[in-house]
Amino acid sequence: MAQLKVLNSYSRKKEVFEPITPGHVGIYVCGPTVSGESHLGHARPYITFDVIYRYFIHLGYKVRYVRNITDAGHFEEEGRDPEDKISKKAILEKLEPMELVQKYTNLFHWAMHQFNCIDPSIEPTATGHIVEQIEMIKKILESGYAYEVNGSVYFDVKKYAEKYEYGKLSGRIIDDLLETTRDLEGQDEKRNKADFALWKKAPPEHIMRWASPWSEGFPGWHIECSAMSTKYLGSRFDIHGGGMDLLFPHHESEIAQSTICNHEAPANYWLHNNMITINGKKMGKSYNNVITLTQMFSGNHPMLEKAYSPMTVRFFILQTHYRSTLDFSNEALLAAEKGLRRLMEALETLQKIQQSNGVDFTGKNIELNKKVESLLGELDDFMNDDFNTAKVLANLFDLVPIINSIKDKHISLHEFSKPTFSLLSEKFKTYVEDVLGLRSEQLGNSGMLNGTIQLLIDIRKEAKSKKDYATSDKIRHQLQQYGILLKDEKDGSVSWTTA
Repeated sequence: MAQLKVLNSYSRKKEVFEPITPGHVGIYVCGPTVSGESHLGHARPYITFDVIYRYFIHLGYKVRYVRNITDAGHFEEEGRDPEDKISKKAILEKLEPMELVQKYTNLFHWAMHQFNCIDPSIEPTATGHIVEQIEMIKKILESGYAYEVNGSVYFDVKKYAEKYEYGKLSGRIIDDLLETTRDLEGQDEKRNKADFALWKKAPPEHIMRWASPWSEGFPGWHIECSAMSTKYLGSRFDIHGGGMDLLFPHHESEIAQSTICNHEAPANYWLHNNMITINGKKMGKSYNNVITLTQMFSGNHPMLEKAYSPMTVRFFILQTHYRSTLDFSNEALLAAEKGLRRLMEALETLQKIQQSNGVDFTGKNIELNKKVESLLGELDDFMNDDFNTAKVLANLFDLVPIINSIKDKHISLHEFSKPTFSLLSEKFKTYVEDVLGLRSEQLGNSGMLNGTIQLLIDIRKEAKSKKDYATSDKIRHQLQQYGILLKDEKDGSVSWTTA
């Protein structure tokens, strides 16, 4: 089997993966900011790195996968005024800030489970690691690469760039970043435009705040990931992952502050997934083109022709290599839905055939056996070539007609050798379920299930007619917890789908 190669964003080269500790892999992936519900664009990195996590387990590695939760409420991007996003949203929803954090963290976990993502090994929160962030900032100040102004602390990018390569990961030119023209001359505390906040003094209206040696305030965006990756994976670890939108300033700043604090760069390999776009534009709140995950699963969005199940979305994402852009369309999702159904039906067929006894395998069809073995052998090669799930799926679909021909008795089982058929049965299942993380969405749509759900829909309808909205909402929410989403149609009827 070929060696695993990954495209390292830092070197921009495909490199052979060599773990720091043989048999062990440490992975850190930037997690969600839980000031709102995750959308389709957010699904891509977590599904991408779930497959990478799964593949390392498949290869026999012991993996520590750390994915953080950003719940500190700080501003998200350098260049914007400090904004307490969580407090702002909490006021709108009439919730305590940490109540809002819990609400959206729970919703994020629910969505990840619908996608069949394995839970990370450790899921630290920014607010749970304020002490570690303060200690890291102290070290950077002591090293002379940060400065304090009016209770806020900033990283000195210009000084760092005199010795280290700031901008290498993102391809930014340091002279452009250090350009000092300011929109409001004299009102910016930073020495240079490229400097970024390690700690911000909280304005009076900022609800989420902590005591520090410099002021009562809150940590900058970048320092949390450096503090948590260092704590759980050490000063240098194997892989740091995230979306391409985090290359600058987030990951570039992480490298700088971790290098100064720990005297070495944080990760050996940087992996970045590309964006999901709609009509060529990145999906994001600033473009007003966001489709939340509950909207995807329920179909309740004007851009959606229907509801799409979590496995359809997962399959849709894995059909394209993680470093390529992926453009949303109903046509693509409908095609993914059909493709997923064909794949899962083929897996079910294989499992049924495998359960039958007394087959006399002769292996007489040499060409057929060679073809199957070649298609199966390439699955490992494709995953070892920077986790190419698109090519893996293409080979699995080349095997589907062969499996269907066995079912339809156009190909006899006798034509297979026993080792080849065993390999087909085992490897097809392993790749579909264990590596790609796809699963059947059949809840057993029996008459009993349909009847039970219809009874609950009727009770809910009766409750609504009596203006008993508490009961109506309870039925909807309880069903949602079991993965059943109700949709109120325009004609007054109610449809349901599994999530």
